[in-house]
Amino acid sequence: MRTQVCIIGGGPSGLLLGQLLHQANIDTVILERQSREHVLGRIRAGVLEEGTCRMLERAGVGDRLKTEGFIHDGTMIASNGHQFRLDFKAHTQKHVTVYGQTEVTRDLYEARDQTGAKILHHAQDVLPHDVTLNTPYVTYKLKGQNHRIDCDFVIGCDGFHGISRQSIPSTLRKEFERIYPFGWLGVLSETPPVSHELIYANHPRGFALCSMRNENLSRYYVQTPLSERVDDWSDARFWDELKRRIPEAAADQLITGPSIEKSLARLRSFISEPMQWGRLFLVGDASHIVPPTGAKGLNLAVSDVHYLTEALLQHYQEGDPNALETYSKKALARVWKASRFSWWMTSTLHHFPEHGGFGQKIQEAELAYLEQSPAAQKALAENYVGLPY
Repeated sequence: MRTQVCIIGGGPSGLLLGQLLHQANIDTVILERQSREHVLGRIRAGVLEEGTCRMLERAGVGDRLKTEGFIHDGTMIASNGHQFRLDFKAHTQKHVTVYGQTEVTRDLYEARDQTGAKILHHAQDVLPHDVTLNTPYVTYKLKGQNHRIDCDFVIGCDGFHGISRQSIPSTLRKEFERIYPFGWLGVLSETPPVSHELIYANHPRGFALCSMRNENLSRYYVQTPLSERVDDWSDARFWDELKRRIPEAAADQLITGPSIEKSLARLRSFISEPMQWGRLFLVGDASHIVPPTGAKGLNLAVSDVHYLTEALLQHYQEGDPNALETYSKKALARVWKASRFSWWMTSTLHHFPEHGGFGQKIQEAELAYLEQSPAAQKALAENYVGLPY
């Protein structure tokens, strides 16, 4: 098989890149290890920056986003039993949109179905070859048979555990990592959200987040030690702990119900440099991971897609031989800024037992300063709604 761009990974970043390239008459094949049902079954956050929304609209998948997405002009931040509102629109003239990543992926799948472009599920043992030459190719197994795709470029959208990053020699990779000493226990429930905007809560017992998917579907999180397991948490224990950590007014209004999904996510910051090697390019989690506190994971993957799409269009449409050489530098500049913001949000809002009472008081002072300082609020708002690209 021959294609121009072979994309490894059929999640939202791989699907979005494929859709944008198809619109430019650039042929793509997507290889996905899992089934379509498995990919659509992944529960992920869905706070989208305006830049992400524009990219989805550009790809022709913005209709449901516009009608079903929830626009948030601000967020609530709580500490020490008190909460205040941070107004994104007042400080930046921008907003974010709450629209689940599963729905983004579903829209992109349907768009690819309409184009008839190839996506091969259950592709096993995927491996890029000769990416430093002008004739790279990718091998894989499907239904026990060996296959090969010859291509111009290989794009790794296959996540943290995928083969793409590992294909870059370790002598050329620089990896930077911070593993946080806690995780997020998340519960999805068919209940009305406690707030029409997100609530981020700092508490001596640990961080909590009140989020939403739609008017009748809520997503809540509490910080837990890494020693905890999902099975350790009954619904009753979870709701009790959440109520302890959020302001009393919110706790009194909280409507609880049976969980329909419960998961535990470990938090880490991770960046691998460079994001390209020869004709192999990395996108999203294949190169970088951020803790979910700043809502940057999917948004960073989309900004990677933006930079790479522009470079590929310049290569194919304008014959620019140097267009792709700057992809890694441009993408990483934004990745590091977003990673700094995610680290700051995580460090400010979570309980670190090793920091003791002094650390908790410093966090409370930081948030009190944030409430009183328009300059600090603007800085947070600018980062939360998304830096330009």
